[in-house]
Amino acid sequence: MKKIEIFKVEGNKITRARRHCPKCGSGVFLAEHKNRFSCGRCGYTEFKPISKEQSSKPVSPAEGKTEVKKEKIEKPSEPKKDLPVKAS
Repeated sequence: MKKIEIFKVEGNKITRARRHCPKCGSGVFLAEHKNRFSCGRCGYTEFKPISKEQSSKPVSPAEGKTEVKKEKIEKPSEPKKDLPVKAS
């Protein structure tokens, strides 16, 4: 990760582009994912609020999933062993 991704220079001021972890304190930034913010050091996670467009959007079954085809593998049949029968 480059420092230019974490800090922004505006004029003579340096501003932080990312949020700090509330548990670890300043100096530890939260990683920004698609649906959450997370700390790589302590594991703290904050989920982003879901917008109305995303929550009402129907999800197709094929979206984000790959189809896995399972083939039946036949094992060679093993000959049955004759077991001795105990007389009662």
